[in-house]
Amino acid sequence: MKRKLRMGMVGGGLTSFIGPVHRKAVGIDGEIELVCGAFSVVPGESKATGQALYLDPKRVYETYQEMFEKESQLPADQRMDFVSVVTPNHVHFGPAKMALEYGFHVIVEKPIAFSVDEAKILRKLVDKTGLILGLTHTYTGYPLVKEARQMVRAGKLGKIRKVFVEYPQGWLSTAAEKSGNAQASWRTDPKQSGMGGAIGDIGTHAANLAEYITGNKITEVCAMLNTVVKGRNLDDDSSMLLRFDNGASGILMATQVAAGEENDLNIRIYGEHGGLEWRQMEPNTLKIKWLNKPQEIIRAGQGYLSDHTKSFTRTPAGHPEGYLEAFANIYRAFSRALRDYKPGKKVNYEKYDFPDVEDGVRGMNFVQTVVKSATSNKKWVPLKDI
Repeated sequence: MKRKLRMGMVGGGLTSFIGPVHRKAVGIDGEIELVCGAFSVVPGESKATGQALYLDPKRVYETYQEMFEKESQLPADQRMDFVSVVTPNHVHFGPAKMALEYGFHVIVEKPIAFSVDEAKILRKLVDKTGLILGLTHTYTGYPLVKEARQMVRAGKLGKIRKVFVEYPQGWLSTAAEKSGNAQASWRTDPKQSGMGGAIGDIGTHAANLAEYITGNKITEVCAMLNTVVKGRNLDDDSSMLLRFDNGASGILMATQVAAGEENDLNIRIYGEHGGLEWRQMEPNTLKIKWLNKPQEIIRAGQGYLSDHTKSFTRTPAGHPEGYLEAFANIYRAFSRALRDYKPGKKVNYEKYDFPDVEDGVRGMNFVQTVVKSATSNKKWVPLKDI
């Protein structure tokens, strides 16, 4: 495929936060171009967004249903190749499902759907159609997260014993949803966000990061969910104990009421021979702490990194790569899979290294299990494969 991939977008209008992030990320490598969109349910906003992005007015749609129907009727050399779904949580499932049914590949914001049942439906559709579905668990896109994963896989830390992963934010320390903050309004509304507040919004990122780096799956959780801000309808604070399938134990904390914090996702993993530490706010540094030798500081862009990590690195050492580049890494991996796609041939997601439908199903299952643990009398609740 010797051309740019053609992308459609659902959501991401002029007032969106995450839509522009996606559009900036896809522009970094020059492999994708936005050709159409249904950007908002607000009357006139989709058209205004299309104008601001200099799109063909005929390919700016009022609804995603109209977009899929009309795009599917265009000649193969014009229609979009895939759709990016960047809406609030309750509008992830519908567009993703319809896109797959119309033969389009999908990349969707986390969470994959509104419920476990919806996530399982999407998995069945992916299995049935053979189409590619990517999920933007952004933090797995950072180069040094990939290096940490490579080190663990190579056995350099020995058997993993302990995991600490935290995601403290402070932006919901007050009732921002009552003062016109659009992001706060939908994230604290169970009808739009789903059954989990902080645990669904950022706790899933923490759990996904722990499983991604260690290669081990969480098998049980013992959780506590809090609603700190009075009158809020979903949890804004959470803490839990974890058990992993290799016998390791862990602690996960995700809170949005840690006043003064920004987006300090961080993880520490300890094995038999040493441990590692990575922080999202200093993403170009990875600390390795050895049992019987001095600590190492590993930096992004260096020649000593694994070939796999280098393939996700764009700039020389000392030129920081961050959030947008991590997003772009997921899009680039997704693009490579799409370029290699052949109807009827199963996609090897491990080869391309980006989050897929299985990560999406697991994320929804994680939220459901945590809520069950926190609201029941059971101390530990198993996170069963589904």
